[in-house]
Amino acid sequence: MRLIAGLTLSLALLGTASTPTHAQEGASAPSPAVISMRRQWLNADINSFTFRDNDRLFDSRPVKRAGPVWQLPRASGFTMPTGYDAWAEKTYTNAFLVIRDGKILFEDYRNRSDAGTRFISFSMAKSITSMLLGIAVEQGAIKSIDDPVTAYVPELKGGGYDGVSLRHILQMRSGVDYEERYDFGANPSPAAVNHENAIVQNKARFADSARTIGRKWAPGSHFNYATIDTAVLGWAIERATQQPLAAYTQANLWAPLGAEADAYWIADGPVGVGRELSGMGYNATLRDFGRLGMMMLNGGKRGNRQIVPADWMRAATTMLPTGNAERPGYGLQFWQVDKEPGAFAAVGLAGQMIYVHPATKTVIVKLSYHPPVVPPAVNEETLRYFKAITDQR
Repeated sequence: MRLIAGLTLSLALLGTASTPTHAQEGASAPSPAVISMRRQWLNADINSFTFRDNDRLFDSRPVKRAGPVWQLPRASGFTMPTGYDAWAEKTYTNAFLVIRDGKILFEDYRNRSDAGTRFISFSMAKSITSMLLGIAVEQGAIKSIDDPVTAYVPELKGGGYDGVSLRHILQMRSGVDYEERYDFGANPSPAAVNHENAIVQNKARFADSARTIGRKWAPGSHFNYATIDTAVLGWAIERATQQPLAAYTQANLWAPLGAEADAYWIADGPVGVGRELSGMGYNATLRDFGRLGMMMLNGGKRGNRQIVPADWMRAATTMLPTGNAERPGYGLQFWQVDKEPGAFAAVGLAGQMIYVHPATKTVIVKLSYHPPVVPPAVNEETLRYFKAITDQR
């Protein structure tokens, strides 16, 4: 992720074919060239391309679609608010989708992406992991979210997560001593070291660093957004269900959802070694992210089929204050991003968002390529335009 000027990008590496990489075929480590490319992931000069087709760059685990597709018919007569193209460019938009009352009002692909492109979710994956955990609770694999996480991952005993409940972790109130700060260079931050070792070089497992993290606050007392928390949740789901996260996602979420395309989790190593990156690694098409949003809007349902328990969706989108004016509320891995009554969102790094507006039965998906330092007005402009859409009839 070091930003190296003058990079020559190999477009072949980022093509749309699904042929496995050497790492996926069982090589023990990524090649130096692949490591160099992985370090460019957030490079603002190329990230409109590096934020897609990541199964060419990282190890991945497929999540297959199955069964009848959830049809999204197209509505007629809707006009987007004035200035869409200028706004989309100003806010670094790769793809954009608006669904209302189950019908597509608007769909746009930019920067040579298309309906088959699978985009990285970044931390929108946290909301997916939350829903998977809710399913595991309903199935009885997890008895209660008030259980200590060590009941499912005993390797965490003796560290900062000892005595922390799944609920505290879901709320980002684990109390562990972890700062979501990725400073690379001569003196990298602990989060940056973990990213380099696990995601870039595959020398370690991302979640394993949770074993040695200390305690900073009493569990439940302090909101502290931390991807390592969601990595621990993914680990707990795998242990509780005795299934890899991708297999569990496929059987319990993706196939019942009626997705139109296969998805995948990126992982921190090859099969048998690495683990799915439950805090940031899900990849899917724009319309399938829209279907997830529709299910979230419908209280966990697709039609008459309950996929995620309704009481879980209510709890997950009931917000506690964060102390952050820009994102004032956080539930169980879902965000409140504005003051619209009942609205909530799955949010990912660099401008990825599934925004749900229950009052107008609207779902908006924005897949973006923000630079590492985001211009101050971008988030405000994004939400202003979302409001213009939900106000538009």
